[in-house]
Amino acid sequence: MLIWLVELSDHLKFLNLFRYITFRTGASLFTSALIVFLFGPMIINSLRIRQGKGQPIRADGPQTHFKKAGTPTMGGLMILAGIVGSSLLWADLSNVYVVATLLVTLGFGAIGFYDDYLKVSKQSHKGFSGKARLGIEFIIAGIAVYFMMRAAHASGPAGSTFGSSIAFPFFKDFMINLGIMFVVFGGFVIVGAGNAVNLTDGLDGLAIVPVMIAAASFGVIAYLAGNAVFANYLQINFVPGTGELSVVLGAVIGAGLGFLWFNAPPAAIFMGDTGSLALGGTIGTVAVATKHEIVMAIIGGLFVMETLSVIIQVGYFKMTGKRVFLMAPIHHHFEKKGWTESQVVIRFWIIAVGLAMLGLSTLKLR
Repeated sequence: MLIWLVELSDHLKFLNLFRYITFRTGASLFTSALIVFLFGPMIINSLRIRQGKGQPIRADGPQTHFKKAGTPTMGGLMILAGIVGSSLLWADLSNVYVVATLLVTLGFGAIGFYDDYLKVSKQSHKGFSGKARLGIEFIIAGIAVYFMMRAAHASGPAGSTFGSSIAFPFFKDFMINLGIMFVVFGGFVIVGAGNAVNLTDGLDGLAIVPVMIAAASFGVIAYLAGNAVFANYLQINFVPGTGELSVVLGAVIGAGLGFLWFNAPPAAIFMGDTGSLALGGTIGTVAVATKHEIVMAIIGGLFVMETLSVIIQVGYFKMTGKRVFLMAPIHHHFEKKGWTESQVVIRFWIIAVGLAMLGLSTLKLR
């Protein structure tokens, strides 16, 4: 919104700052953090009063989790307030990639909010119907992918299939055109990312820091992919307009920092599905927009690991009646083995940093 101030830069030279993505990204980060810091306590108190018993604790979970009973959930509302409020101020709202990303963020956040509401009101782990939830997520993600695909087509030469193609790391010119099926592929990436972060959110601070790490990594990727000079130098695909997504991801990092202040052990609030689905969807949308869907599997490798642990556990149990892990997702497995919660969280943070560095290294390996 504030980008319109650039039009007044002929009269006030300092307003030229609003032209630069780097400036607006920093301002977006600061603004979103400030929103969460200022309104966080009020939101937490309101949710605590309304929820009573708070988020239900799994009876089969680690014993140390029972002391968290009564902690309110839906902390994702704080995160969404920071991301959306800051993005509306600092991002270019005429940019289709920004609009598509915010659509997914709010849409997935709404689905997560309804799921959290059902769990809290019924004091049960059974929330929104899994099939219905996934179906709505695919519709939202598919709409976003369709418009991003059209925007990418429009920015290329006549007859270009760039918007509907998958790019591969390590190969600068190798792409596979999926046609309209790219909507399905992109939707799968976004929905998968949202639910992967959702599965990771099980310990205080476990999900939010890797999300911030992934957001910072994709902020760099979006800025580079949206800049013709840098994209040409690194030999990555130039996607005009995606640089603006750095501003949105700056808001994600700022909101994450603000939330972590209240989510640090012992957590005063949990982000719930409201936050985890929205954040995962945001990262997935940026990955699709910048043509780095495969790189996301590296940068977000921690989320992939958590998801695979659940798939393996459920599949193996159905086939044999036995379990591979003491408990899934895998962070609970390590708790059952005797790791303290802080050991699991910090070690998983270290893994997330290492995977992010590995993912970013693919930018130059072309």
